[in-house]
Amino acid sequence: MKISTKGRYGLTIMIELAKKQGEGPISLKTIAQANDLSEHYLEQLIAPLRNAGLVKSIRGAYGGYILTNIPSKITAGDVIRVLEGPITPVEGIEDEEPAKRELWIRIRDAIRNVLDNTTLEDLANHSNDEEPDGYMFYI
Repeated sequence: MKISTKGRYGLTIMIELAKKQGEGPISLKTIAQANDLSEHYLEQLIAPLRNAGLVKSIRGAYGGYILTNIPSKITAGDVIRVLEGPITPVEGIEDEEPAKRELWIRIRDAIRNVLDNTTLEDLANHSNDEEPDGYMFYI
């Protein structure tokens, strides 16, 4: 499974709304500018999130979007499923031989576990200043 820009940018919208929870509605223009994204593209992504009941739109001069639940109750999996569909690494798992089927199921379950146990609160509270774990290579 490859997460497209729909899933990535949709998650960005939701994280921004989680960061601003309790501050009133946030406009897509504000989110787009803060993340250097296309406001028009974010408008296309917000509709399925609203239809799924994850966000609510507020009309008016100071309108925008708010989360319908607290950030600790919405998972990355909720957002990704709305925008990307079911979480499956490969299609037709049932047609695979047993050894490969077991591998694909384990991969699927691991991905689901991470997405379903990572909340918007976790993502919103993550500091951007932290260095990612990994190696530094010098040539």
